[in-house]
Amino acid sequence: MNDVSKIAKAYEALVSAEAALQLAKHLLSDASGMEVSASFDASHYAQKAATVGTSSSAVGKVIEGVFDGQGMVDKKGNTYPVPANYASKSKLIPGDVLKLTITDEGKFLYKQIGPVERKNVVGPLVHKEGQYMILANGKSYKVLLASVTYFRASVGDEVTLIIPIKEDSEWGAIEAVLPKFEESGEKTKKPKKAALKIEDELDI
Repeated sequence: MNDVSKIAKAYEALVSAEAALQLAKHLLSDASGMEVSASFDASHYAQKAATVGTSSSAVGKVIEGVFDGQGMVDKKGNTYPVPANYASKSKLIPGDVLKLTITDEGKFLYKQIGPVERKNVVGPLVHKEGQYMILANGKSYKVLLASVTYFRASVGDEVTLIIPIKEDSEWGAIEAVLPKFEESGEKTKKPKKAALKIEDELDI
């Protein structure tokens, strides 16, 4: 198993653990009435999430919130882990409104219900201090490792990135990797790799 595969598996394990923790927090909150605070300040997205709600359905508890680049923030500031593969496939960007259904079996099911206005920029992919980023508009935008792997991007590739129009975001979503051309004008071929299987739900 190569280092990228190890990192991807470790990340998925971490996401599962965080999801289980968030479920436990909400069960505790519902049973005792105590507020369980978020692990970090997500007030910006919590304010936007305050305009959406929480409810119950026949299939479980439904929570609406706002994507912050890695997870979903609800109106109380609680953060829920969003599977990186789902975020990459759906091309989620900060500001997107999501609906989370927590089933009675503990599954986390996400659906994008309010995409924020977006635009495209182009820049090279770089890797610094363990984080992949795209350099565009005079700044760097973080991208998910799962997105880099899914699009088979390499450091130095020119990438089309999706970012919010109105918000000054630290994160973006990869739209596509631009093809490279040799001096002769012919397209440079990349060796084919098996694409990652994309899962739309996190089962804990």
